Amino acid sequence: MKTVYKKPESMTSATTIYCPGCHHGIAHRLIAEVIDELGIADHTIGIAPVGCAALAYDYFNIDFSETPHGRAPAVATGLKLTQPDHVVFTYQGDGDLASIGAAEILHLANRGFNITTIFINNAIYGMTGGQMAPTTLEGQKTTTTPFGRDLKVHGHPMKVSEILSNAAGVAYIARGAVYDPKHVMETKKMVKKAFQNQIDGKGFSMVEILSTCPTNWGLSPLDAVEWLKKNMEPYYPLGVKKDIDQEQ
Repeated sequence: MKTVYKKPESMTSATTIYCPGCHHGIAHRLIAEVIDELGIADHTIGIAPVGCAALAYDYFNIDFSETPHGRAPAVATGLKLTQPDHVVFTYQGDGDLASIGAAEILHLANRGFNITTIFINNAIYGMTGGQMAPTTLEGQKTTTTPFGRDLKVHGHPMKVSEILSNAAGVAYIARGAVYDPKHVMETKKMVKKAFQNQIDGKGFSMVEILSTCPTNWGLSPLDAVEWLKKNMEPYYPLGVKKDIDQEQ
C-alpha cells in the first residue's frame, strides 16, 4: 500500500493540548512540512513567546526558545546575529505580536532583518483569559469588552500585515487561513515562500494566519469557522500584501 499521510519529521509525537477547533495545530503542521521539504530541520531555530504560542516548543522536533511576552523579534535578532547560518523564525499570536510586541515587530520589519515570522490572528487573547486584543473586531465581545469593542473608546482593530507592508525592509507579507483544504494549501505556499526568502537572504517575511478561538469566542468549532469567514475575512482580507519578487 502507498503511504499518503505521515507525521512530518519536524514534529514530535506529543499530543497537542489545544482547545477543540483551534487552528494552532494546523499551522504547526504546515510549518513542519515546510521545514522538512526544505531540508532545514538541523539548522532551524523557532522562537515562541507567552500565550498559546508558547506551547509550540513541545510539538516541534527542532531547536526552540521561549521568550518573554512580545520579545520574540528581539531574541530572534540576537540568535540570527550569532547563528547567521541558521534559519530563525518567530511564532506569535496577535495579543503578543500586535500589543506588547508591536514596537519589536515593527522595527524588525523596518530593518529588513532576514527572519521569518508566523503570526496567528484569532482576534482575541487566548491563553490569558479572552481579553480584547489589538485585532479584536468592532462590536466583538471579550472579557474586557463585555458590551463589544467600541471604536470611540478602544480604537480600531489593527491590520498588522497592511501596516508592516509599508516598511521598506519587508520582503514578503501575506495573510492566509486554514479552515478548509483549499486555504490550507494556499497558506502552506505562503509559509514556504517566507522560509525560502530567508534562505535566499531576501529580508524580513511574515505570514499572518487567521485562526479560530472557539473557547474564548463562546462558539462551537464549526460555528467558529463560520464566524471567522463572516466577520474576520472581510476586515482582514486574505492574500499577498507585499512581495518584492513581484515588484522587481
